Amino acid sequence: MTPSFQTVLFDFDYTLADSTAGIVECVSYALERMGLPPVATEAIRPTVGLTLAEVCVRLLGPAQAARAEEFTRLFLERAEEVMVARTVVYPAVGHVVTLLQRRGVALGIVSTKYRQRIVGVLRREGLLGAFDVIVGGDDVVQQKPAPEGLLLAIKRLQIAPTRTLYVGDSLTDAETAQRAGVAFVAVVGAGVTPAESFAGYPVRAVLQSIEELPGWLGF
Repeated sequence: MTPSFQTVLFDFDYTLADSTAGIVECVSYALERMGLPPVATEAIRPTVGLTLAEVCVRLLGPAQAARAEEFTRLFLERAEEVMVARTVVYPAVGHVVTLLQRRGVALGIVSTKYRQRIVGVLRREGLLGAFDVIVGGDDVVQQKPAPEGLLLAIKRLQIAPTRTLYVGDSLTDAETAQRAGVAFVAVVGAGVTPAESFAGYPVRAVLQSIEELPGWLGF
């Protein structure tokens, strides 16, 4: 039987929304300003959800690690202009959050994306009021897979970790949930992490789409 959860917390990118277009533009902008060659979209997609310093090293190699601060500054400079407009929320999200709200489930988002970008996207979609807490990458000292963001959201909602479910698309999300003592469900249809990769984590379920979540919860 599916356990009863008082809270469902979501990752953002590739879980609730697709920011690929905005991220690719920001990466391309940063690299151009740094005098470096462009990187293919398919190389960028697996870095979504990492810190910008990690993205820099992953895309450019350890030899460019000293330029991570410059990369981050330039990425964020462009993100201010394009990220919200170029982020697409998945069509099923509105329906899913409405169903969960009707069942009295508290909802939140824990992501490495800056909170103001998440808020901007949700406000545009008329979904901001559905979420009781939003923790962005700028709200914590230690990014995922450190559990700080999840634990902060749980603290703000005053609900026990054992009654909380985290929903995400990546191994980073799975490890974050494990370290926070929170149950985890993977949604793999839109992301870049195959279902079999989660075999080493205590994943409650692997779903193809966020649309399947209410049914798995028994709603």
